[in-house]
Amino acid sequence: MRAVSSSPKGGSTFMSEHRQADTRPGAPAERRIEMKVRPTGPIVPSTNVSGKALMAVIAIMSFLACLTLGAVGMVRATAQSWQSQISREVTIQIKPAEGLDMEKALADARDLALTFSGALTGTIMDRDSTARLLEPWLGEGLDISELPVPRLVIITIDENNPPDFNAMRTALKETIPQSFLDDHRTWVDRLVAMANTTALIGTGVLVLVCSAMVLTVIFATRGALSGNRHIVEVLHFVGAEASFVAAEFQKHFLKISLKGAGAGGLAAALAFIGASYWQSSRLATPESDQTNALFGSFTIGWTGYAGIFAIMLVIALLTTVTARITVMRTIREIDQIRSDPARTDGLPPA
Repeated sequence: MRAVSSSPKGGSTFMSEHRQADTRPGAPAERRIEMKVRPTGPIVPSTNVSGKALMAVIAIMSFLACLTLGAVGMVRATAQSWQSQISREVTIQIKPAEGLDMEKALADARDLALTFSGALTGTIMDRDSTARLLEPWLGEGLDISELPVPRLVIITIDENNPPDFNAMRTALKETIPQSFLDDHRTWVDRLVAMANTTALIGTGVLVLVCSAMVLTVIFATRGALSGNRHIVEVLHFVGAEASFVAAEFQKHFLKISLKGAGAGGLAAALAFIGASYWQSSRLATPESDQTNALFGSFTIGWTGYAGIFAIMLVIALLTTVTARITVMRTIREIDQIRSDPARTDGLPPA
């Protein structure tokens, strides 16, 4: 005789083979009751096509989410570095004019700027330095004495206690009419706006990736339920509670999500490590200089890798919770169908 056993609390079911025998004292041992217990397989097959496909989708989405998080962190770090570098200096530009002693005007502008509180040091860019700045556009061997090229004075300031730029600008104009003070405030505002926009776009991409993943998990869970619906209905009918069935699906999708998120996060971490190695191996080359100027260093640091690990955990948790909610909702639909006399065709009789 074969029997199906299920605990009233939704415990594990089993099939048993039962053979009636003589149980009287002194009866032969081979005539006694023999029972073999075989545990049933999992409700959701651990290896199936849909599970592998879902694992691949989660790995891709995890990779995109971690890549987006790391890229946003790099851009923000680069923007902050630019902002800090620009904020530490102001530039005094003096345009050449007829009868103007440029060297004396440069020295006077530097000395006047250093009289203000918050101005630390002043550096006059000589002719050679000015010529090197113009080499990308005018070529090498340039004699700037033959051209009306403005000269620059760089003033280093205290970021925590900057000078009064309006007062400095006014004093310079009164002393040297050809001077112009640039405090780089416009560039700083643009960098801050760019960093905020990039962070907003990255957050939007993360939200879209997570939303797509939730929808994918919902469809995959419903597909798994459709393939095993008869098992779920029989188990639920004989006494298995909804929490037990949901827990089985939850464990199944937790394993899939952990594997997929781990693969995606590892791929993203390796991508950042590879990019950092490429950048460090090509120092002082035009490609590396341009990349470093535009994107900064590809190193995301321990905070970036911690963020990747957090993304992996969030994706696994989100997948598991979504699967549980979907299963519970499906079981409620089964209960509603069973309670409706007009829609009980095909269901096991109560």
